[in-house]
Amino acid sequence: MSGPETLHVLSGVDLDIRKGEMLAIVGASGVGKSTFLHIVGGLERPTSGKVLYGSVDIFGLNNDRLAQFRNEHVGFVFQFHHLLPEFTALENVMMPALIRNAGREEAAQLASKLLTEVGLGARLHHRPGELSGGEQQRVAVARALVLNPDVVLADEPTGNLDSHTGEAVHELLQNLNKQKGTTFIIVTHNDKLAIRADRVFRMAEGKLALERS
Repeated sequence: MSGPETLHVLSGVDLDIRKGEMLAIVGASGVGKSTFLHIVGGLERPTSGKVLYGSVDIFGLNNDRLAQFRNEHVGFVFQFHHLLPEFTALENVMMPALIRNAGREEAAQLASKLLTEVGLGARLHHRPGELSGGEQQRVAVARALVLNPDVVLADEPTGNLDSHTGEAVHELLQNLNKQKGTTFIIVTHNDKLAIRADRVFRMAEGKLALERS
């Protein structure tokens, strides 16, 4: 009786990402885009290969140090915002700073500043259920940026939004990229979002190919 077949989701992916660029990854569903993002962000360990942030191979770190690295250097935005429903927008955005052991006052100041920057200064004390889909995603973007990460990884960040709201989030991401110099890696099916990126890669059969630069 043979054992389970090994499924190779990614194969031979080799990519240098420039500091401060916005990079888009497109491709059909199921080709490994989300897996790639999870590996780059240290959420999943690859069976082989390395992910280097500068000179740091993040998979040379133990699980505790890897979790600390993610908290300090990587922000995540997902298609479904994953906000905590019982907490306000301000409290949701404060969470990464509190995990890093910032004081509540400092965390609140950081969160308030980011929420104001994404246009939600008047909605700080609203819970997710009191916000529109676009507003909830803006909260998620602010949460990803609150600790000034080196890179923000976004997995279909507008996939759950209507076209008008999605376009507003596209513009927000691009503006934040230009203003803050934060690196963005965005997995998307949305051509209007991809066209805003500095480089676009297409993923197929577990490999990345440059489509536009």
